[in-house]
Amino acid sequence: MRQKKKSEFLTEVELEFMTELWAMGSGSVRDVLARLAPERNLAYTSAATILRIMEQKEFVTSEKLGKTFVYKPALAKHKYQSKTLRDLSDKLFDGTPASLVARLVDDQGISEESLAEIRALLDRRLTENDN
Repeated sequence: MRQKKKSEFLTEVELEFMTELWAMGSGSVRDVLARLAPERNLAYTSAATILRIMEQKEFVTSEKLGKTFVYKPALAKHKYQSKTLRDLSDKLFDGTPASLVARLVDDQGISEESLAEIRALLDRRLTENDN
């Protein structure tokens, strides 16, 4: 039997679960299910399988407390965000972060407030580099 290649990135449903675990810090299958939108209507066994797969991929760790497994993120949210953005920049923007940011700020849906926040972040970063 062929061994499955470990994925570096979360699937959409895994990201949904991981987002809840990042928010909670840790939780059981039931804890994660309770935080998902009610219309999600996922079976307990399906949710347990998703978390086990995430553990196999090393995105989460688990600890057995009594009869319950408690899952905890193995990767900080900001680290996953950075890794994902780097990959997106490489794949869609030829590894040029400026192109990614240009696409973002050219989006007509971005508010003036968000643009001001982006400007403040850039100004702060440039000031830090000057020191």
